[in-house]
Amino acid sequence: MKKNSKKKIIAALMGISLMAVSFTGCGKKEAKGDELSGNVTLAGSTSMEKLCEAMSESFMGQYPNITVTVEYTGSGAGLESLAAGSVNIGNSSRKLKDEEKSAGSVENIVAIDGIAVIVDKDNSVTDISSDNLAKIYKGEIKNWSELGGKDEAIVVIGREAGSGTRDAFEELLELKDACAYAQELDSTGAVLAKVSATPGAIGYVSLDVVDDTVVGVSIDGAKPTEEEILAGKYMLQRPFVMATKGAISEQNKLVQEWFNYIKSDAGKEVIKKVGLIIPQ
Repeated sequence: MKKNSKKKIIAALMGISLMAVSFTGCGKKEAKGDELSGNVTLAGSTSMEKLCEAMSESFMGQYPNITVTVEYTGSGAGLESLAAGSVNIGNSSRKLKDEEKSAGSVENIVAIDGIAVIVDKDNSVTDISSDNLAKIYKGEIKNWSELGGKDEAIVVIGREAGSGTRDAFEELLELKDACAYAQELDSTGAVLAKVSATPGAIGYVSLDVVDDTVVGVSIDGAKPTEEEILAGKYMLQRPFVMATKGAISEQNKLVQEWFNYIKSDAGKEVIKKVGLIIPQ
């Protein structure tokens, strides 16, 4: 074969190779633009565990290159982690305090939750007035017979200091620093289990975790249900907040996409499935 022919063939092959590399490179660049990858970190409220686990699973199914990790440390601790910059999002099962907002935390309400007052299944008292509920927690009513139930001591169960559920419960009933707890437990699940296993016990938990091991009592005649909450009849309700340091628009693309997903039809479906209410 002549030298000129060889040169032409080599040049042609090199041109094809460069075209292939060029097309391949374009494809990779486009994929990187379409597929976000990295980590989104959250910490805070134990009451928000059911929501966060379901939302994380659904979100990562849609975005397999993004890992969502959540620590359930309590609302106060989660907001402290956010302020320290150790997580992207601080989960709080109560409204943010003025000092938390002044430190730069922004309140993003993602769902509405009812706080269910629960008793053991053998308790015959199924409706309590808000006034009597406050008296129970202040230690002024000590026996179920005072409320038409059986002669049995009331065992008052609550959450630990710093819990968003406790803060919201005490604020709604104007009980701040006035409760006489028999026991203070460090998680929603612990309160549920303790009330279920303790005759005469009363406690409060997130509405979405109530199961058939306990009874959710009515307050002022209103049942702890979505319908009663939306109608404004059930008084014990609070926001589920995913706080950010600065506005959502100031966060990285992964965090922005997380909030976009929560507001999407798929995210709203997750909120409904775990028994929470979509903010109006």
